[in-house]
Amino acid sequence: MDDCIFCKIIKGDIPSVKVYEDADVLAFLDISQATPGHTLLVPKQHVADIFAYDADLANRVFSKVPLIARGIKAAFPEMKGLNICNNNGEVAYQSVFHSHIHFIPRYSQQDDFSIHFGNHTDQYDSEALEAIAGKIRAQLEEN
Repeated sequence: MDDCIFCKIIKGDIPSVKVYEDADVLAFLDISQATPGHTLLVPKQHVADIFAYDADLANRVFSKVPLIARGIKAAFPEMKGLNICNNNGEVAYQSVFHSHIHFIPRYSQQDDFSIHFGNHTDQYDSEALEAIAGKIRAQLEEN
């Protein structure tokens, strides 16, 4: 895509600090560095989000996740954890519409990165949970 910033990075039209590259993917440092070592993994094929992946592309991209994670862990042995995030859609905080995976090293609870999971346990009994799961299972059977 001509106007996609990640496609331009992949083509070398925009500079980046590369971490890893092969025929299928490019990993480079996120310019914002939410924490030191914040890395992005992108497929070289332009796909907007996870919903556009086929099984082959998913295998080629997601099989690199452990490799990149281990590299970051080895480079920053002082890190205490690692968030791996894939945002899909604007409401899910996707800001560049070329699929990408964030690797965000975590050094402490005060390292300027957070995720909040609301607890709505009291709103779902087993019947409500089974209804949700049934809707998802039905779609998986159709696809």
